[in-house]
Amino acid sequence: MKEFMKKTEAVVFLAVLFILPLLTLFSHKESFSELENRTLQSKPDFSFDSWFDKSFMEEFDSYVSDHFTGRPAWIKMKLKAELALGRKEINGIYISDGRLIERTPEPDYETMDKSIDAINSLAASVTPPVYVMLAPTSAGIYTDLIPKNAPQLDQHSIIEYVYKNLDSRVSTVNIYDILNASKEDYIYYRSDHHWTSLGAYYAYSTAISKLGFSAVPFSRYDIEHASSDFRGTYYSKTLYDEVQPDTIDIYTSKEGEKVVSCTVSNAVEENTYDSIYFREFLDVKDKYSIYLGTNQPCIKIKTNLQSDKKILIFKDSYANSFVPFLTQHYNEITVLDMRYINNFRDYADPEDYTHILFLYNSTTFSSDDNIKKIAY
Repeated sequence: MKEFMKKTEAVVFLAVLFILPLLTLFSHKESFSELENRTLQSKPDFSFDSWFDKSFMEEFDSYVSDHFTGRPAWIKMKLKAELALGRKEINGIYISDGRLIERTPEPDYETMDKSIDAINSLAASVTPPVYVMLAPTSAGIYTDLIPKNAPQLDQHSIIEYVYKNLDSRVSTVNIYDILNASKEDYIYYRSDHHWTSLGAYYAYSTAISKLGFSAVPFSRYDIEHASSDFRGTYYSKTLYDEVQPDTIDIYTSKEGEKVVSCTVSNAVEENTYDSIYFREFLDVKDKYSIYLGTNQPCIKIKTNLQSDKKILIFKDSYANSFVPFLTQHYNEITVLDMRYINNFRDYADPEDYTHILFLYNSTTFSSDDNIKKIAY
């Protein structure tokens, strides 16, 4: 019997050793992993140069790793083994009590200073008032959930550094305090790097008064729970599924929908829609893209408000769930993402607007070298 078991184990081992690589080699290959939310390594082209400089083998190794049969299951097995050994950080994500939190990276002060100089330069050269609003990520608020002795930077001090170095012409919007005071509420997703619509509402309630309006009371919104099975970017980095899935909410004013059109533009085409919500994304993993769709160079929103108020927003994706609240106050909202733009004046003339707002999370602002392009 023991001899039979040994032979069986040997057969199984050899089957795994040879069959899995064959399945990997001949199976259908995807170009993008929706589960991990990233582009997968394509099959490298062989050349003698790539062979001798070892780049071919490096790319081929990544190709096999990315397309290995049963990859998600292997990743989860590895994760469980690491957690069993007491590890609390996986791919830069802390596994905490009921929440995934990203380690705050070291800020690039040279990049930040260039962004600050560019904003100061813009404020000095345009008529509309300029505002800057930096949001902490969940790591900047839930510091008590970060493992002891783990490296972590103070996001509040990073935000204060930026605000103190902006010119007096630039108005800053402090939303750190209201978010920190509301940390017991559902203001950040548990498995994603964005704030929730509630977090965005709290930020809006503070920012809109700075912009000269009165906030629409929370009680004046109807809230639709559009999805309750969202797993975001932090999940994609860890595949840790013991954190409760997140909820995607849509806030609609009881006064009625104000949006008339939403025009999305890039270097190739321009498309106009009748809503700022792209519900088709509720059927895929990237559910946060229900807000304004995927990242694009320019989005122009027009409302039916009889007002001359127009706002130009330079932003990262934190603005996507924030912008819907502004539709209650502005006749036109233009949203620009400098990651996809060289000259923003190809899309908007700042003199056409009554307000200019920079909205980024502090981690993006401290590393994004595209913001400086507004000074070109």
